[in-house]
Amino acid sequence: MSQQETILKNAFAAALAVADPKKIVPEYLAKIFPLGSEPKGRCLVVGAGKASASMATALESHAKNHWPNSILEGVVLTRYGHHSPTSHIQIIEAGHPVPDQAGMDGAKEIYRLVSELNQGDILIALISGGGSSLLTLPQAGISIEDMRKTTEALLRSGAPIEEMNVVRKHLSAIQGGNLARLAIARGARVEALLISDVTGDAPADIASGPCAPDYSSYQDAINILNKHHLGSDSIPRSVLSHLQRGVAGEVPETLKEADLQNSAVSNHVIATAYKSLEAAADYVRTQGYEPVILGDTITGEAQDVGVEQAALARQHSLSSGDKSVALISGGECTVTIPDGIKGRGGRCSEYLLSLFAASTDTPNICALAADTDGIDGSEKNAGAWFTPEIRQAANKQDLISSRYLDQHDCYGFFAQLDALVETGPTLTNVNDFRIILLDK
Repeated sequence: MSQQETILKNAFAAALAVADPKKIVPEYLAKIFPLGSEPKGRCLVVGAGKASASMATALESHAKNHWPNSILEGVVLTRYGHHSPTSHIQIIEAGHPVPDQAGMDGAKEIYRLVSELNQGDILIALISGGGSSLLTLPQAGISIEDMRKTTEALLRSGAPIEEMNVVRKHLSAIQGGNLARLAIARGARVEALLISDVTGDAPADIASGPCAPDYSSYQDAINILNKHHLGSDSIPRSVLSHLQRGVAGEVPETLKEADLQNSAVSNHVIATAYKSLEAAADYVRTQGYEPVILGDTITGEAQDVGVEQAALARQHSLSSGDKSVALISGGECTVTIPDGIKGRGGRCSEYLLSLFAASTDTPNICALAADTDGIDGSEKNAGAWFTPEIRQAANKQDLISSRYLDQHDCYGFFAQLDALVETGPTLTNVNDFRIILLDK
């Protein structure tokens, strides 16, 4: 392993470590429930997301040592392959990014448990990225198949995750603050711990905000479908009808700030993409690089962002003099797949292949891009990486990057070069991680 490859991978590892639920969940539980105010009596734990099972494991460990008088139970949903061991909290694995029956059954059980809370009970919600798909419980009249078709249509349209979630929370009996609404109607206290994978880290956006007041409306949801030309040919009639009834005021809106007057509801964002970028910056600084954090809110088509960052790298390479520089960024790009093309890979490896293709005139460039949950798109890799040696190997094998970009087969390109990032499920999720190294 070359020194540059080592630095790239260690920077990613540093970004993951600062978002490890085993470390951060106990820290925040100690703040929320300081000595003398530990949960006593029934403590219901529910959750959904790619990191939520590992959050549940961390919570159980903390409770065993610090909450001797609590009665712990609950249900947490996570993606297939993201299970983590628990004793009192049931872990259910379900489909992501397209919801399935297992997720719907688990969401029904969560709804039932919360609806049975009593005055003085505590609800702890463990929420992380991926929860929007996993915590699927449609409003009356909408089937799981209708939700699946709607999600697939939004994915194919290239709609950013923020827009997808506006639509989904207005179809959900749990998201858009409806879980908190149900709990406070029963007189329970709500404490939500959130690991953010969205730009801006707003609780309403993380897993579509099951415990947070929502800023969007039914009309916003309809506008998003219209923007992406999604009509009755791709969106089920039940979904369109429900949204139209919402606009007409025939069904309740999502939870709003005014609904939380005199209610005990708190949302705690315990890990963010920016904190992970800072951890990576601290690491590369020890390796002689000057870190430049470009931000954690970079969005857009993955191929376009790759081209833009190649131009930025070129500018830094020319202007940095005798300094080695690391450009670090987060955010969530999109990949729009044309009809007739299957594609292999995800937004991180697609961004990286675009960067690779657009930086042939920057010989000192190395880069890595990976999803912090460990799964980038359709395959089992977290992302990919390249160094000048990888570029030489691609040239020797006559691998033409533009052809793979046209077919959206970034996975196939980097697989042939043994340049995939393969971590398996990391059991956390703070969005995408990208780093570009420019050696002096």
